[in-house]
Amino acid sequence: MGIREGALPNHNVELLKCIQDLQDKRQEVAKQISVEEAERQQLQQDLTILTKRLAQVDASLQRKTAVRMEYDKVIRETEGAYEQIVQSSQTLLSILKKECSNIDRKQQQVAQVA
Repeated sequence: MGIREGALPNHNVELLKCIQDLQDKRQEVAKQISVEEAERQQLQQDLTILTKRLAQVDASLQRKTAVRMEYDKVIRETEGAYEQIVQSSQTLLSILKKECSNIDRKQQQVAQVA
């Protein structure tokens, strides 16, 4: 029994050392958990901020897209009306030139008779 009695204090020291190693490792993991929880909380806050900003940008894009569509409509209508004005102007100019030519011919005929 002498050998076993002498081994008990050595086993006790080794057991205490193993327990301390386990506690140290647990403490290290606890620190890592704390760091990751803080990072997770920050990411969650960032995500909340970004989600709100995304909603604001989406709403702004919808409003601006609607305004752009209104501009497109007004531009199309204005260009169509302008094209009609140009065509009417060309028709009017053509008629005016023809009438002027007719008047000039009549004036030349009157001048030749006189």
